[in-house]
Amino acid sequence: MASTRDFLFEIGVEEMPSAPLNNAVKQLKVLVAKGLDEAGLSHGDVRIVSSPRRLAALVSDVAEATEEIHSVLRGPSAKIAFDADGNPTKAAEGFARKNGLTAAELIRREDTDGTEYVFAEQNTPSEPAAPMLARMAEAVIAQIEWPNYRSQRWGAERATFVRPIRWICCLFGDDVVEVRYADVVSGRTTRGHRVLSPGEHEVACPAVYEQVLESAHVLSAERRESVIREGIAQVEAELGVHVDTPAKVFDEVVNLCEWPTVLVGHFDEEFLAVPSEIICESMLSNQRYFPTYDAQGNLTRAFVVVSNADPAVSETVIDGNERVVRARLYDAKFFYDEDLKIDLEEFRSRLAKVGFQKKLGTVLQKSERMEDLALAIAREARIGADAASDAQRAAHLAKADLVSSAVVEFTSQQGVMGGYYAAAAGEAPEVAAAIRDHYRPRFAGDALPEGTAGCIVAVADKLDTIAGMFAIGEPPTGSKDPFALRRSAIGVLNILRDRLGCGYEALVDAALDAYAEQGLEFDKAEVAASVCAFIKGRMEQMARDEKIAPDTVAAVSAGSVTTPAHYFELAHALEHARANDRAAFDNLATAYARAAHLADASVGCEVDEALLGDAERVLLETIDAAEASVASALSAQDFPGVISALAALREPIDAFFDEVMVMDEDERLRTNRLALLNRFAAVFSGIADLGAMARK
Repeated sequence: MASTRDFLFEIGVEEMPSAPLNNAVKQLKVLVAKGLDEAGLSHGDVRIVSSPRRLAALVSDVAEATEEIHSVLRGPSAKIAFDADGNPTKAAEGFARKNGLTAAELIRREDTDGTEYVFAEQNTPSEPAAPMLARMAEAVIAQIEWPNYRSQRWGAERATFVRPIRWICCLFGDDVVEVRYADVVSGRTTRGHRVLSPGEHEVACPAVYEQVLESAHVLSAERRESVIREGIAQVEAELGVHVDTPAKVFDEVVNLCEWPTVLVGHFDEEFLAVPSEIICESMLSNQRYFPTYDAQGNLTRAFVVVSNADPAVSETVIDGNERVVRARLYDAKFFYDEDLKIDLEEFRSRLAKVGFQKKLGTVLQKSERMEDLALAIAREARIGADAASDAQRAAHLAKADLVSSAVVEFTSQQGVMGGYYAAAAGEAPEVAAAIRDHYRPRFAGDALPEGTAGCIVAVADKLDTIAGMFAIGEPPTGSKDPFALRRSAIGVLNILRDRLGCGYEALVDAALDAYAEQGLEFDKAEVAASVCAFIKGRMEQMARDEKIAPDTVAAVSAGSVTTPAHYFELAHALEHARANDRAAFDNLATAYARAAHLADASVGCEVDEALLGDAERVLLETIDAAEASVASALSAQDFPGVISALAALREPIDAFFDEVMVMDEDERLRTNRLALLNRFAAVFSGIADLGAMARK
């Protein structure tokens, strides 16, 4: 077993952006481990250390050399490998070539079975690790990819990296491994914090690398995150506030510093009169400051800054950041104040000059379609007149804020600002809330609109877009969904399922009617079928995501229950029935599959009772009772009751198949029995194809 040493490979660069740094961290671990494995060097754990100015891999217990390998492979017998004159045959040449040898290099000897064979014997000598590590390190630098970021060149070099490389520290134990990339040659020095510990710092060996970094005021990503969280916790305790740290912004802040210091600044009281959403977006998106909230959830004047500067100048840093915030918030306040001077109807009229989609018209036309569709949704969901009126009014104004100055500057606040403007204009609170919420849910896990009116407008908005894109023949493809139709369909289904309780087919028809009235030409029946199939496909995926078995999803999808709430209730009822009495359920599913297979629609469902035997008569009576029970349970939306009514058919159908020859030679008996099976299958029709759940 070769002795081992630790290995350090650090790439030092000018400051990298956060996103490519995170991406490179993931790649570096894989590339280094793969490079060592391919070189045949055994090794321990690969740990990645990163900061804005460095990417480093620390590898424990790397072998000082590869293992010497002696391999012996037996080939064909000597009689087959050589002819009578001792010349190699094609068998010998092929075996030799396969093992990287010539036929002359093959060895003949007798094996343990007493037969003479040819053998390919090869010795792979041990190789020292250092040259292999150098080659691996140079290859890794070139292999790191920077998606969505243009790599840079520096000096007269043609080699590229996301930012110019300024140093490479590469050590194998105490020894420097010579690595060359562009105009940089490796050494045993790293570099510290630009301000607190500038210049080079010697690294004696990989084991002390992180100690050297910390003494040079550079912390690993894990340590930086810990320091920042501890600082934020201290701020929360001292000020009695909650600091909002969205994950995306927090991760970016971690990668913007090497020696973090958590500081607190304050903005002027007057800015609290501005909607908190645009204040927070300005601070989070533009400056990466974290806003704070009091115990009641109200925004406070305090904000958290993570500084990478010398802690001795923290007061200066705070002052500078407060000046920046003040300027930014003055802009936000100006936009908001100016928007309040303009009537929402004026904003809405300007939508006539804003395109929604080239073939689908303007945003104003979309707003008009949403109004009509909102009323159709309210009728289908049996919503009261007041809520329906609020929904129609909200749909009328929902897109007005898209041309406001605040939304042009802070695009993610569309809808939110419209809600504020509607409230300021004296619109009903329900209308303002519906405008605010109608983009929800915007992503997986996002909250649904709070009010009924908001739910209606959200469905109208999303369904209008889906219907329009299908009507012009531009549905989403595997890699292309520019209007996020899949996400919109899931949003529609969640709202219908949890809040409105209605189906989507009639709503799709209403959405397409609005486009037809606008003058768009398309085959309504064909497009409606495509849209409904698309939405149903999303619903099936949602069911599978909820761990509903694929065969249950297939069974329910084969029926006519498509109202989202009922679809999921039926699926769960089937799952519950199967889990509680697996044997009985499997028997029923298998019997249904057998009956459905034998059933012949051409003979109808009329049964001549005079031709029935005892088992057939019992089955017919049970079918009649089950039909009534299923109808009653369906009208009450009692899906466990539906399953219970179907389960009552198990014993009679089992007895039927045990005692009756369906395909009797007597045509009258055969036809009557097939009609009886048609009656049996019809009870399940429109509910689920239990045959899909039969034990295969």
